[in-house]
Amino acid sequence: MTATTDKTNSPIGRPTKRIDGPLKVTGNATYTADHKFPGMLYAVPVCAEIANGTIAKLDCSEAEKMPGVKAIFHRGNTSKLFRVNPNADFSAYSDEDRPPFEDDVIRYYGQYVAVAVAETFEQAKAAADQVKVTYNEKKPNVDVKLSADTKTTVESERGEAQKAFDVSANKLDGTYTTPAETHCTIELHSSVAVFDGFNFKLYETTQGVVNHKNVLAQVLGVEPENVQVISKFLGSGFGGKISPWSQSAIAAAAARQLKKPIKLVISRKMTFQTAGHRPRTQQRIRIGTDAKGKLTSIQHDYLNHTAILDDFKENCGECTTYLYSVPNLRVTSALAKRNIGSPTSMRGPGAVPGLFALESAIDEMAAKLKMDPIQFRILNEPTMDEGKKIPFASRHLLDCFKMGSEKFGWSKRDPRIGSMKKDGLTLGWGTAGASWIAERFAAEATVEMKNDGTARVSCGTQDIGTGTYTIFAQVVSDKLGVAVDKVEVVLGDTALPPGPLSGGSMGIASIIPAVSKAIDKAVNTLLTAAAKTPGSPFLGIDGKELQFTKGRIHKKGQDPSSGMPFSEMLNLANFRTVSGKGTSPSTFAQKAKESMHSYGAQFVEVTWQEEIARLRVSRVVTVIDAGKIINPKTGRNQIEGAVVMGIGMALFEHTHYESTKGAPINSNLADYVMAVNADVPEIDVHFLEVPNTELNEYGARGIGEIGIAGFAPALANAVYHATGIRVRDLPIKIEDLLGNT
Repeated sequence: MTATTDKTNSPIGRPTKRIDGPLKVTGNATYTADHKFPGMLYAVPVCAEIANGTIAKLDCSEAEKMPGVKAIFHRGNTSKLFRVNPNADFSAYSDEDRPPFEDDVIRYYGQYVAVAVAETFEQAKAAADQVKVTYNEKKPNVDVKLSADTKTTVESERGEAQKAFDVSANKLDGTYTTPAETHCTIELHSSVAVFDGFNFKLYETTQGVVNHKNVLAQVLGVEPENVQVISKFLGSGFGGKISPWSQSAIAAAAARQLKKPIKLVISRKMTFQTAGHRPRTQQRIRIGTDAKGKLTSIQHDYLNHTAILDDFKENCGECTTYLYSVPNLRVTSALAKRNIGSPTSMRGPGAVPGLFALESAIDEMAAKLKMDPIQFRILNEPTMDEGKKIPFASRHLLDCFKMGSEKFGWSKRDPRIGSMKKDGLTLGWGTAGASWIAERFAAEATVEMKNDGTARVSCGTQDIGTGTYTIFAQVVSDKLGVAVDKVEVVLGDTALPPGPLSGGSMGIASIIPAVSKAIDKAVNTLLTAAAKTPGSPFLGIDGKELQFTKGRIHKKGQDPSSGMPFSEMLNLANFRTVSGKGTSPSTFAQKAKESMHSYGAQFVEVTWQEEIARLRVSRVVTVIDAGKIINPKTGRNQIEGAVVMGIGMALFEHTHYESTKGAPINSNLADYVMAVNADVPEIDVHFLEVPNTELNEYGARGIGEIGIAGFAPALANAVYHATGIRVRDLPIKIEDLLGNT
């Protein structure tokens, strides 16, 4: 007894406006820092002004006397905070192992050494500025030249890569670097903590309310049931809000000690210091081919910087293991310890910097062979995942290149450097492949069918601006025959059934099975009631002979219009609602039988004006193979946003650390340069829409990351085509190209 859907009138695959849009554009959406409570106090952290050393003296005497100040908390008077147990199941995931105020050692610039709490923000800020800290200072290590501080790990190996490389007919050996980048979300990291003497209610800027709850319970030393985390709306995250950061524990601890609600919003500058960043990477790629261009060897050795106490690995080699057919391959990794705050995930972690190196090298080899870069990829297309030795569940990368070539006009490309001209400008055309993992987190959801003909779905996940609220409504609408605007979606609260992180592009794939099972259980209850309710036209009929279609109960084999709307049946049975809870397991614990990924092809045109050394991105075509797109409207928006970030990554973004104090010196939105409207051309987005139902019944996969994957190398390859200069270090700077003017 399950719900059947009307595919001819389904909201699935239809461009649908965000159901939370009106709240946001009218200013009625409540974000974390919007919360206010009686008696609320304000907290402002005191940040270390060195990156390496120890605290010799912390003088709070003047600050404590200032008007409105309630407390200056530091290592000597804060309730004990604990570390998070290591785990591999993402149940309690934190990128910074050390809790705030654990010791007097300073390991990075901006590390919190105290926090001022006062009646107003202005009073707290003034008090924080008056805290005097004396340090025993050492020179920090923030060197951009990376060398291994940890043992080199072999992540994947097959054949004898070095021997095969040595005897290859054609060889390429190049080192590629990507800089530290910072998540510049519009909404700052914020925490509002309320403690009632027993329980914590934490309003947080988080991409994972359940994970945040589990981490804070451990850090605070309380049971998980004593912590509730709420995040109804998020001003984006880009991965920087997956892991809880220190301000959350500080706010909660202060609320516990003062027994008052505490609001702590970190500044933009603090975002660059204490709330994660994409780590710097240094990657050596060695590629060998035979005389005809068939790959014989790939070696991918990468380093990324990490914090002194934390071992954050960027996983740059993940795509390298399966993207091309090559009998001899070796991927290694190591970490370089630096006096910086802990790195974290940033949109497309691992794959995005990794693909910059790999796809740049592939283009270089194609040029060396005098072969079209797409033809080179076709020649080396695998028939299976050679890293895992399993078949692909769904792989349409070459179809992406084919469609992209047609939309972009690739057949008109003249491969000669600087040969293509338009309106007095030199054109450069570049392309690159994209890939991203396709997995599923564990998830639960509850669905209610109400006697007024509406429905309610709830899940302890969150919408970080990607359109998750709307996806929930579309799925329920499709399965129950209820209009999208008649579906109430309740998210962002750990009091709800536990849901997945909004990370790794796995949210949608994870929630669909749970919601579908919840609907099936609710419908089963409804049909059972229909067969047992006095006065029901289905009284006495075996429930197995009943069916639910388009919101109506009917006999199997009969037209749904002959049946009864579910609201009438609920009223007849005197039920206000029927509900069901559905669960779906994570795929991470399962042994993979098929290799599941999404794919894409990026095509970029740049214009180069040699006389004034002006480089612009003039045209973008991107084609994505990510299964069924539930909402093309928000889906296209996701890819467009990813491309804009890709332009920023390739041309502008770079967090600079000053060498004497170790401070991120461009820690503001004026000096940290990102792509703006003037830098972004029209973006032509296409989806293949080839479903694979391994993860869920619709064959949908997440698309948050795939749009930025492969974009930076496509742009760099276009720059080479225009200028003849191969830039291996991001971001691409005008001075890199001046040698050709």
